[in-house]
Amino acid sequence: MTNAITLERNAFGQLIFIAADGVRHPVSPVRSFPIAAPTEGIGLVNAEGEEVAWVERIADLPPEPRRLLEEDLASREFMPVIERIRSVSSFATPSSWEVDTDRGPTTMVLKSEEDIRRLVRPALLIADSRGINFLIRDRYALDAHSKKMLDRFL
Repeated sequence: MTNAITLERNAFGQLIFIAADGVRHPVSPVRSFPIAAPTEGIGLVNAEGEEVAWVERIADLPPEPRRLLEEDLASREFMPVIERIRSVSSFATPSSWEVDTDRGPTTMVLKSEEDIRRLVRPALLIADSRGINFLIRDRYALDAHSKKMLDRFL
C-alpha cells in the first residue's frame, strides 16, 4: 500500500526505506516507465537489486516521503526536456541545435537523424553528440517554429 511507505535519509544521504517491521533498507528508486509514466510504478531497490517496496503513484505518498523520493530521483536522473527549438545550423547532419529546455537554454549537436528516436506517441528522445538524452514529451505541443525545424529531421 503506497500510503504506508516510510522514507528517510541516513547520515550519508542515502535514501532509507523503513519496512513495517522496522527494518531499515538503503534503497534506490527505479522508474518502471520513466518516459511514458514517470510518476507511476516506482520500485525501491536495495543494493542487491531486489525490490523491497513498490510505489504505485508518487502523488499518493504523504508530503515528506514524496519530497524525499522526488529529490532522490531528480539527483540521479538527467534528461532535459526540450520546450522550444530556437535554431538549427543546418538541415543536414551533423547540425548544431539551440534549444530551450526545462533546465535552461543549451546547444546540442545532432550527429545523424538516427539519433532521434520515436517513443510512445507523441514523445521523442534525441541523443546529442555528448551522449546526453533530451526528451520531447509531445512534439505536437511545440510552437510552430520548433515543429517546422523538427519535421525536417523526421
